[in-house]
Amino acid sequence: MLTFENYTYERPDMEKVKAEFQELLHKFSHANSTEEATREVESINKLRNRLSTMSMLVFIRSSVNTNDEFYKREQDFFDDAEPEIQEISTAFYKELVKTPYRKELENKWGSQLFNIADFEIKAFSPEIIPLLQKENKLSSQYARLVASAEVKFQGSTYTLAQLYPYTENSSRSIRKEAINAYTGFFKDNQTEFDTIYDNLVKVRHEIAVTLGYKNFVELGYLRMLRIDYNAEMAEAYRKQIRDFIVPLVTKLYKKQEERIEVAALKFHDESFLFASGNATPKGTPEWIIDNGKKMYEELSEETREFFQFMLDRHLMDLEAKKGKEAGGYCAYIDDYQSPYIFANFNGTSADIDVLTHETGHAFQAYSSRKYNIPEYTDPTHEAAEIHSMSMEFFTWPWMELFFKEDTLKYKYAHLTEALKFLPYGAAVDEFQHLVYENPAWTPEERNQAWKELEETYLPHRDYDGNSYLQSGRFWQRQGHIYEDPFYYIDYTLAQICAFQFWKRAQEDQETAWKDYLHLCMLGGSKSFLELVDAAGLNSPFDDGTVKSAVHAIEKWLDDVDDTRL
Repeated sequence: MLTFENYTYERPDMEKVKAEFQELLHKFSHANSTEEATREVESINKLRNRLSTMSMLVFIRSSVNTNDEFYKREQDFFDDAEPEIQEISTAFYKELVKTPYRKELENKWGSQLFNIADFEIKAFSPEIIPLLQKENKLSSQYARLVASAEVKFQGSTYTLAQLYPYTENSSRSIRKEAINAYTGFFKDNQTEFDTIYDNLVKVRHEIAVTLGYKNFVELGYLRMLRIDYNAEMAEAYRKQIRDFIVPLVTKLYKKQEERIEVAALKFHDESFLFASGNATPKGTPEWIIDNGKKMYEELSEETREFFQFMLDRHLMDLEAKKGKEAGGYCAYIDDYQSPYIFANFNGTSADIDVLTHETGHAFQAYSSRKYNIPEYTDPTHEAAEIHSMSMEFFTWPWMELFFKEDTLKYKYAHLTEALKFLPYGAAVDEFQHLVYENPAWTPEERNQAWKELEETYLPHRDYDGNSYLQSGRFWQRQGHIYEDPFYYIDYTLAQICAFQFWKRAQEDQETAWKDYLHLCMLGGSKSFLELVDAAGLNSPFDDGTVKSAVHAIEKWLDDVDDTRL
């Protein structure tokens, strides 16, 4: 059995790849039957999967250790090569949508593949390749800058992930000191963060204009493959959050203020939820994985098989360490049909959140690996986040394994933090719309826009004199804004769907799980709203869905005496 360490990487020779692709594409475009066309598509997909595999191995290994010179060079290679690979895929899409066998292939594979092809064609032209290469390099520059953080705090040096637990410390002065140290890294590098983003906005605007769009907003939606919703629908959805969620979250922060016994809640208090201290896992990362194995063995036969697959093949890197990129993610390595989970455990309850969240992504990819269509391995982002956020809730019956006597405290915090996230997620989305609608803005104008959005979506927030945060730069810690434009509202849409699964699981875990498993097995074979419907969920865009989805959550929280936690 091959483990991840032995998955083979070889830099692709792009000239040979292009020649091989042109030969395969010629055969496809001159196919004489549906069967022949199908065979040629499968051959093209085999080539595309090989390229994706090499790219993903580089991405994972360079993010696990940003100081690895070999994979740093290979990431630089792919920053240049990815637009060329995109050119290959787009050439394939152009032939696919006009094949005389389209009807037969749609009957075989479904219409989503052709919808994706139409969107990808609109989002690319060979003339933007140099601009895409520049965009990739700027994104990599941001990731490496964040990963380079070595923050001095109380006589030791920490990465940003390692420093985070101190922001939940029971000592208010330590929390404030930790926040100041954390944001101090961003303040020390604020000019570079401003410059990188300014350059990203400009190059993305130039890409959009070159492709014939007014600005990057429409192109951003095309890139995100938002096939069945648009910016107007997103704005109406954000209004639901402003109307129903912001007042509820403001109330939750007021309860927190009283619960932790502070006269006025400050930003450095926000992560400290209980006067007795936050719930934390009661063991080491190895202990967490052992309990995770037990949890997934008992959840279902499918999760038992899947989690053992991940363990046997060493497909998880979970602990925070120097030189490792920030955050967490799940990736998929096509040729090995292997999901991969990346995280930064730091001893907080977020370790369990990220384990269950990224396992949700990985389980979906594992469940839909039967598709030989690369586009169907994963759904679009907002649909994919349903799998991850719902998995966080489907594993609730096993949380006592990790939190023991603090299980109720964890569950209360889990739901509370999920609600609190919604206004922030909407603010990030609206911020990006404003930024790309006003590409000539200076960094200061962008920061001012963020400050105004905070007043709308986060009216409780008080930075207590922290000059960096008061300058309107809080958003700079959000990597998605730099690296994956417009990828953020997705989390909030999925959260509303996950809340529905939470409610159903409280009533009938078995039936809810069957619908969830069905959703995972569909992969990316349908659009977002089609997948929502297939899972028996209400669309977050429908008027009233947000209010309805959070009603049961609010009641559950109200029924808990949080002052005793």
